[in-house]
Amino acid sequence: MEKSTLRKVEELFLFFLATSIIGWMYEVFLEVVVYRWGYSDRGVLIGPYCIVYGVGAIVLLLCLGKFMKKKIRIGKVNITPVLVFIGIMVIATAIELIASYIMEWTTGDWMWDYDRFWMNFEGRIAPNPSFRFGIGGMVMLYIFYPLFRKIIDKRKDRNVAIVAAITAVIFLLDCIFHNQI
Repeated sequence: MEKSTLRKVEELFLFFLATSIIGWMYEVFLEVVVYRWGYSDRGVLIGPYCIVYGVGAIVLLLCLGKFMKKKIRIGKVNITPVLVFIGIMVIATAIELIASYIMEWTTGDWMWDYDRFWMNFEGRIAPNPSFRFGIGGMVMLYIFYPLFRKIIDKRKDRNVAIVAAITAVIFLLDCIFHNQI
């Protein structure tokens, strides 16, 4: 049976939210455990989410989801995952660059500084983080998304709709009121 458009949108929203939260946890983990800089809220809203990760996950899924299923070979070697990895790096880097300009335009600054990295561009993007985003994108597309699908596909339309509606209201309220708390 074909899924309704509404169900697809609800699932994409839930995936956006899940990857935004995972992105926030990744950022906090890096600051606290890896770099030992201490805790700072890595999101721009009240809730624990980095929206750029959610946007990136959706864009990667929409751009590369069908491509991942192809078998592109050089001889007997399937190079599709290598091409997907390169695609992830390019797309994620473009999203990060655009996000930095949007943040600078709306808040006067952006939340990261890659000046210390080799071949950085204005401290906004650099090969090192792009490579890490490539790895993270591979984990997201090849491991996390199939797991998400397995869980969400077992849920009834009504249950997915209720969870999507409740979380959408919470997220929308956060977007509206984040500056007032």
